[in-house]
Amino acid sequence: MKSEIKKDVDTIVEYLDDQKCKDVNVIDVENRCSWADALIIATVNSVGHLRGVSHHLWGILNDLGLEVNDRHKTPAGDGWELIDCNSIVIHLMSEELREFYSLEKLWKETEN
Repeated sequence: MKSEIKKDVDTIVEYLDDQKCKDVNVIDVENRCSWADALIIATVNSVGHLRGVSHHLWGILNDLGLEVNDRHKTPAGDGWELIDCNSIVIHLMSEELREFYSLEKLWKETEN
């Protein structure tokens, strides 16, 4: 992963950890896909937690100079917010949705 992207990823991960998101995971996909370099996946405790984390995350992303594609003013109430910053894609998910979709497992299988 490029150093400038790694720096941005580290800042986002630190913010998510500070906000009590669980199981924050970074997947380096730079050599496996054409549309992103890193995926960040984190579990939120509730829809309220999701809204608070994503609302304040916009400020972090703006400070980093990251452009967000298709920005939503209010996160969906389904427990999953996808934030596409071009080279970095952030998934904030409820525990149930994270377990159901198993994104880490999906990307682990693409390594082979």
